[in-house]
Amino acid sequence: MMTLDKFEEAAEVVKQVILSTDLMYSDYFSNTTGNKVFLKPENMQFTGAYKVRGAYYKISTLSKKEREKGLITASAGNHAQGVAYAAKLYNAKAVIVMPTTTPLIKVNRTKSYGAEVVLHGDVYDEAYEYACQLAKEHGYTFIHPFNDEILATGQGTIAMEIFKELPTVDIILAPVGGGGLLAGVATLAKMLNPNITVIGVEPAGAASMKSSLKAGHVETLSKIDTIADGTAVKTPGDVIFPYIQKYVDDIILVEDKELVVNFLDIIENHKMVVENSGLLTVAALKHLKCKGKKVVSILSGGNMDIITLSSVVQLGLIQRGRVFTVSVQLPDRPGELLNVAAIIAKKQGNVIRLEHNQFVSINRNSAVELTITMETFGEEHKQEIYQELIQHGYDPKICTPSKLY
Repeated sequence: MMTLDKFEEAAEVVKQVILSTDLMYSDYFSNTTGNKVFLKPENMQFTGAYKVRGAYYKISTLSKKEREKGLITASAGNHAQGVAYAAKLYNAKAVIVMPTTTPLIKVNRTKSYGAEVVLHGDVYDEAYEYACQLAKEHGYTFIHPFNDEILATGQGTIAMEIFKELPTVDIILAPVGGGGLLAGVATLAKMLNPNITVIGVEPAGAASMKSSLKAGHVETLSKIDTIADGTAVKTPGDVIFPYIQKYVDDIILVEDKELVVNFLDIIENHKMVVENSGLLTVAALKHLKCKGKKVVSILSGGNMDIITLSSVVQLGLIQRGRVFTVSVQLPDRPGELLNVAAIIAKKQGNVIRLEHNQFVSINRNSAVELTITMETFGEEHKQEIYQELIQHGYDPKICTPSKLY
């Protein structure tokens, strides 16, 4: 059982391995949502995520014999690093089974802590099944990434830190995949203040917890589809599910496209890299139907590989209208390219790529296709340039660029 005594014990234990992640007041998100928004930056932990809390506390409760058998777990990345790091501190062998789709940075970081990494399956659930198989074959001690009350107690220490800094907090938003973080945070939060609101935030493409709560029991999704790989779980934990049923007030679903634009917001306004799963609580801020409340968004992790980061930045710029591509048909005669460039320059558009194709038609009055990708100040500026081209007699067509730079 998760009790107040256990939470207090866990808080003392995890102090040995965690970095201080003091709350950050966000002027930007406060102004855009009408609430007083604070960020809990667990992405700044040594392992890049909150998962080290539960992993270290769980391993601390094992017997020497259990640790000597070797430890094994399945993880999409952040729990893997937490277990690998904690196992290293206890001088215990660690085997981590990760989905083949796990970002390279998470694989390499896990290996850097001395763990043996096995890649298996396309999603967490497949990796989990294989890890269970290996545990039986080799006698390893299994450390579940979320479906464990002791582990969830370790994760819940986040709530204790939030209350110490902000005793009058009204709402806590926590990402949810399997449910360990949410269960721990919600249980302790309600113990400390029964009137607080605790909301889980889940990717719409992997809404297993929302579905399970609606059904009244744990359900397994037939498929999942989300860029939030850290919360891409088909089946929530049955052990921690009753805590979520009892203490969680609501689950908000967030679309992937919301994560993309919020990634830009976090980078530009708070100079931090937060992975897609960690951005769930930031994206959820605009879904709240309240004003003037003190809201804490838990940023669960920041382990994002460079390729994913690049893709998210580009998609975010496109969605925000900060970058767009337009194609126009031009007569095949000298000076036409200069005319279009002058229109764009006059409206302060910044051209970053240009393609000039003279072979789209044999009609010399519209024989050249000019495709221009440019930077703008946002959607309003984008529309101004678009309308300016129309006013000068062109028929511009907005299209999606294959790449930006």
